Amino acid sequence: MTATPTRAAIASVCAALLLGGLKAYAAWTTGSVAMLASLSDSVLDLIASLVTLAGVRIAAQPADANHRFGHGKAEALAALFQVVLISASATFIAVRAIERLTSGEVAADPEAGIIVSVIAIGVTLLLTAYQARAIAASGSIAIRTDRLHYQSDLLLNAGVIAALVLESVLRLRGADPVFGIGIALWLLWGAWHAAIDAIGQLMDREWPQEKRRAFIACAAAIPGFESLHDLRTRSSGSQDFAQFHIHVPATMSVAEAHDVVEALEARLEAEFPGTEILIHVDPEGQVDRPGEPLREANELRGA
Repeated sequence: MTATPTRAAIASVCAALLLGGLKAYAAWTTGSVAMLASLSDSVLDLIASLVTLAGVRIAAQPADANHRFGHGKAEALAALFQVVLISASATFIAVRAIERLTSGEVAADPEAGIIVSVIAIGVTLLLTAYQARAIAASGSIAIRTDRLHYQSDLLLNAGVIAALVLESVLRLRGADPVFGIGIALWLLWGAWHAAIDAIGQLMDREWPQEKRRAFIACAAAIPGFESLHDLRTRSSGSQDFAQFHIHVPATMSVAEAHDVVEALEARLEAEFPGTEILIHVDPEGQVDRPGEPLREANELRGA
């Protein structure tokens, strides 16, 4: 079965429901702050996964009269919503852990918490593997952010096990809330990086330099134009956009220039599937943006 963003989001919702129920039982039984942190994270996972599901379904809708560039940025909005939830969860965990440190409470019945955490790790590994397939196929930023959250759950659940063993079995007082604080800091770190990616899409940030140069190298392999300049790129959900100008000989006919553009588009779309490409033709010697020519195409050709 093909791993699509929608299927990955549905799998995420199901996993969050299962883990939330198990962790609620374990948190009630043990009274562990680390387990409470894990439960809180799973509840927010469920909310975030529902938002992700809505985001990827909206983003998958084709362009219409009011959204000519599609609905891809719904994924970035869903990712930002997840960032807010992750940050709120981390703050709650840190506050509760500090309260436990000052009160000196100790977690009880560690066995239940350890068993639930082991099950959670197994379910999360299966989910993140499926999400990785969906990301590889679509590049979905919403699923990528959701996967980042669930990857942090692996560390979180391992932390819960360590905290319960250290505090309840080895009698190392304070281990549980200390691990809770560490988990909170890890969640905030992940939220920060997820926010950077989502905001980058909303602000139409350029592609990474490696991807831009690969795009230019692909274009440079096509003969018929003199140079390429004014390349602009952006991403919207799993949809990429690129536009640029090419210089062709001033004596070239419109039909010949059209053939060059068609060849360029066919090659680039084959190498960068899912990319919407817009090419503007300039006669040799025409300068649209003095001081801003893009010379990489000529450099790659060895000119």
